[in-house]
Amino acid sequence: MLFPKKVKHRKWQTMRKSPEKLARPDTRGTSVSFGAYGMKAITPSRITSNQIEAARKVLTRATGKGGKLWIRIFPDRPITEKAAGLKMGKGKGDPKHFVFEVRPGRVLFELDGVADSVARDAMRRAAAKLPLKTSVITRS
Repeated sequence: MLFPKKVKHRKWQTMRKSPEKLARPDTRGTSVSFGAYGMKAITPSRITSNQIEAARKVLTRATGKGGKLWIRIFPDRPITEKAAGLKMGKGKGDPKHFVFEVRPGRVLFELDGVADSVARDAMRRAAAKLPLKTSVITRS
């Protein structure tokens, strides 16, 4: 599971953004830089570290010893939650898990060293583990 070793602030403020702002295309990390194939986000979402790990397991199983995998996102945003049964008030809850906020156009994973059909099938199966719509792109 991915999470930061050390953080400057244990709890972050809640982002209050409109759906129009979240649906704007991302400006960074939008092209395939390392591998031959990439998984690109089409819709905005928050991806937890557990979901990234589930997709990574699918992709590493498909690549085998010959392929190489790059994870282009890292969950560094803490999500807090109060314990069940607590009354209202009494401050903010404790950090529960970490997420990465994905905007459309961001490349999430990259693959290299595998056949075209194997890469596309692995990306399709890994996308089923994520809470957003994706597409497979190639290096141009």
